[in-house]
Amino acid sequence: MQPADHSVPHRIRLSGVGKQYVSRGREPVFALQDVDLEIAAGEIYGLIGRSGAGKSTLLRMINGLERPTSGQVLVDGIDVAALTPPQLRQLRHGVGMVFQQFNLWGSRTVFDNIATPLKIAGWKDADITARVAELLDFVGLGGKAFARPRQLSGGQKQRVGIARAIAARPSIVLADEATSALDPQTTTDIVELLRSVNREFGITIVVVTHEMEVIGSLADRVSILSDGRVVESGDIHQILAHPEHPVTAGLVGSYTRTALTDTQRAALRERFPGRRISVAMDDELATSPLLTRLAREHTVDFSIIQGGVARVKNQAYGQVSLALHGQDAAIDQFVAELAERAEVSSW
Repeated sequence: MQPADHSVPHRIRLSGVGKQYVSRGREPVFALQDVDLEIAAGEIYGLIGRSGAGKSTLLRMINGLERPTSGQVLVDGIDVAALTPPQLRQLRHGVGMVFQQFNLWGSRTVFDNIATPLKIAGWKDADITARVAELLDFVGLGGKAFARPRQLSGGQKQRVGIARAIAARPSIVLADEATSALDPQTTTDIVELLRSVNREFGITIVVVTHEMEVIGSLADRVSILSDGRVVESGDIHQILAHPEHPVTAGLVGSYTRTALTDTQRAALRERFPGRRISVAMDDELATSPLLTRLAREHTVDFSIIQGGVARVKNQAYGQVSLALHGQDAAIDQFVAELAERAEVSSW
């Protein structure tokens, strides 16, 4: 079996996609509304939002488990909703799936769990044996071929799930909350494994999660969903450093611990009277002495009220809030010059 062609510019495209559920005697429920997005071949794309935002529904449309009420879902230029059942089965051979609760067959060994999609695809026994051994080594479970799922930890189960998802050499892997059942260290390990899958095999990965930490560590680009709509999309660094929509800002703030409630702001105004500003930190600002240099030049002191700086793929982003001390005119000059180089807001 030959690997899929990874040269298609846009592996996945959604145009005006909506999904409506209608129950007798009740108002229609819109799981998705007017969704447009494009996912390029070979990238890792994140879909993030709070529970009920429509993330999993969107993901399931890519392999035809859900069909849109309106709009089109195209995979390699093919309209998924227009496929016949045999054509849809063929499409699914090229789309692997990683689940939140692993979905392993408890009565089968690790070997058999990984081998099953290969048997369905008609692989020869010798090729199956070689492929499963290769995959077990790749996911770090070389000695677990004949173990049962009940003998594995959660992280090991998810490694088996990932091996099974990529067994038939798909061009796309869909990961639905793949780390939600795992502890933080195991989550880090699984994120790194997914990055290796993308890096080693060029597989397009679409990740659904509510964990900003996972998206920040894994995705190249991201879409934020809220109430069935895409409210913001873009490069992961841009989204984290400069979120534009309130939903995005809330998710980013929960990740970097920089979001302040109205009650917290009121308490901080009492504790830090005078001029207060928040400064968006990008990689250039975080790695330079600009803040301290400008403060010295304008004879301004500052206290750090709260904030944080994190790194995503070796680029810094975040936000810090400062209380400024000095003459009003000097503070005005300091803020004006800082605003020429960074996003600054007063509160």
